Amino acid sequence: MLLTVSAATFAQKYKTSADTGKLNVEYAKVQNNIAGINAKLAANQSGLPAYQTKASNAGNTAQTASETSTASTNKAKSGNLQDSKDAKKSADNAYDKAKDAKSANNDVGKQNEKIRKLKEDLRQQRQRLKDLDAMRADIHAQVRKN
Repeated sequence: MLLTVSAATFAQKYKTSADTGKLNVEYAKVQNNIAGINAKLAANQSGLPAYQTKASNAGNTAQTASETSTASTNKAKSGNLQDSKDAKKSADNAYDKAKDAKSANNDVGKQNEKIRKLKEDLRQQRQRLKDLDAMRADIHAQVRKN
């Protein structure tokens, strides 16, 4: 147990009352980082529904274009040259819509990844703030002893 306590004490960057100024500067910096991360996180989370709606709409459009392409292809099987040309245009359109849907889904994934990373950064900054609080409490305890 003594080893655990001494390891935590030696891991502290700020140990004496002379370090209080530096600790306060880092504490303020970490608090500002947390505020900035919270702002970015809120912005990214509020933008996520728009990405999801766009992806859903693109998926529906791609599905409709695919169905239209299938109908054109079936018509072209028993039709003339113009029906074949129409079927090709319809197939090209369906392909473009499918690419748009894939891109929109990728955008949703990227936005989710940004949110995940921001949450992880926020967790790390909050942990650092807790560590600084512990160091501050240790310094205050030392000052009270003396």
